Amino acid sequence: MDLRIFTEPQQGATYDDLLRVAQATEELGFDAFFRSDHYLAMGGDGLPGPTDAWLTLAALGRETKRIRLGTLVTASTFRLPGVLAISVAQADQMSGGRIELGLGTGWYAEEHTAYGIPFPPLRERFERLEEQLQIVTGLWAAQGPWSFAGRHYQLQDCPALPKPTQRPGPPVIIGGVGVKRTPRLAATYADEYNVPFHDVGDTEAGFGRVRAASAATGRPLVYSAAQVVCVGRDDAELARRADAIGRDVEAVRKEGLAGSPAEVVEKIGRFAEIGATRLYLQVLDLDDLDHLELIASEVARQLP
Repeated sequence: MDLRIFTEPQQGATYDDLLRVAQATEELGFDAFFRSDHYLAMGGDGLPGPTDAWLTLAALGRETKRIRLGTLVTASTFRLPGVLAISVAQADQMSGGRIELGLGTGWYAEEHTAYGIPFPPLRERFERLEEQLQIVTGLWAAQGPWSFAGRHYQLQDCPALPKPTQRPGPPVIIGGVGVKRTPRLAATYADEYNVPFHDVGDTEAGFGRVRAASAATGRPLVYSAAQVVCVGRDDAELARRADAIGRDVEAVRKEGLAGSPAEVVEKIGRFAEIGATRLYLQVLDLDDLDHLELIASEVARQLP
């Protein structure tokens, strides 16, 4: 089971905060450092303000050596697809080929309103997402000038540069539990399918829908899940960590990977049983690096 550290910087984090967490992620043996791509906090003041996901990941690519780096997930509403292809390809070059692109429709209307970003209806956002997937992967794989004529985006004789270090391109991650469009998009364009913040039963159902769709396309996928993590050696430490992230202990035990190291290992085993080979551990207190050390020493080392 790959364990990846997943952060939510819009809730309040500087680049230096993220750098400390990313370097700890690498030093402690985790597989990857991922971050959300949001511009507005969801509760709280969000101070000192947002950081840009792709600026952050490009910089971290120069300041780490081993870990994978990526978004879970970039909103397709935030960037034009040709520009996104350039940003991700350049970050991949800067990291020596360690970038992964999670891409979704975008869902948080308030951040679009706050920063003047258009937020079309859901049907159109799915249409735009599919065209973005076609364009980004098409530009990375193109052997020369490349054109695209879609409903929402048109490219004419694009030089399709720069190229990412990974060929034909960085892995693409698609997530969600939609029953129709999401399985088709994942099976057609993705390298990984992720179910975020759902229980084992809902995650298994999502995996099943995507497996059925990928059987038709013949595209093998990695299956993963994202869960909030809160681990304590004893009840007092667990309660302290839950309080620090504004969560009720019993609620986070029920909804996430929370409890003693043994409890968390057992729950990870349940995700492994349904076919997950990768877990994104949502770490909400970025000042608590001892939490990462505990997970590395007493959870990760017990996993097969």
